[in-house]
Amino acid sequence: MEIMKTLRQEIVTILLWVAAILIVFALGLQIFGSWYDEWSGFNGSFLLSDGYCNIAVIPIVGDIVAYNGASGYVGEDAPITTSAGDVRATVQAAQDDPNIRGIFAPIDSYGGTPVASEVIANLFKASSMPIAALIGEVGTSGAYLAATGADVIFASPFSDIGSIGMTMSYLDNTEQNAENGIRYISLVSAQFKDYGTPDKSLTAAERALLERDLKIYHEQFVKEVAENRNLPVEEVAKIADGSSMPASLALENKLIDALGNEETVRAWFAEQLKMPIVEVVFCE
Repeated sequence: MEIMKTLRQEIVTILLWVAAILIVFALGLQIFGSWYDEWSGFNGSFLLSDGYCNIAVIPIVGDIVAYNGASGYVGEDAPITTSAGDVRATVQAAQDDPNIRGIFAPIDSYGGTPVASEVIANLFKASSMPIAALIGEVGTSGAYLAATGADVIFASPFSDIGSIGMTMSYLDNTEQNAENGIRYISLVSAQFKDYGTPDKSLTAAERALLERDLKIYHEQFVKEVAENRNLPVEEVAKIADGSSMPASLALENKLIDALGNEETVRAWFAEQLKMPIVEVVFCE
């Protein structure tokens, strides 16, 4: 019996040692993995913050498009664009990063496609984080619509803002084609299938269709700006003539909340997050 008791004690001791070794090995593996991820930059592909910065930066610059390459240009000479898809991914990454406390959207854009602009505005509106937009040189048309999704909009006194409206304007090539001996042959299965084609003259019926659509899009643009800015639709409709305006006039018309710069934005985040302004660090 004494032998069995001693044997059991030895087995228990061995099992405890094995368990201890496994625990130490697992902890060591976790520490090494964390170190390696930091050293290799692996974490950088998933986290926006470097552990020091706490405000994600999502620039809205150039043409606003649905996805990269949507402009039809690729390569080094492609124009600068902002894709709604990239903005979506960055907003999600910001929300998943425990170090990120807010989102800063500097804007320099004349706009882009209406759907992509609306998507960005809705992404900002749906985020639980405080979001500040700062219009730089220009924030017009779709870029302004995107800005309205932020909790607050700041702008430089020299910013160009607004241009609430839609356009379907295009060049009519028919006279030039005639001079060059080029003739457009219309082969369609329905009367209006090729309306708006620049190589054929626009008929009165076709113009009526385009103007009908423009009116619908324009009213929706006005409606969304009014909703996002908490303004009466009638007030926005009065200034939605397609023109842009300096930031001081945009402020008078409640299209923006204040004049300012990056430091103004930093102070706003400090107030919203109840932290010292020196602790507000943009992830740039």
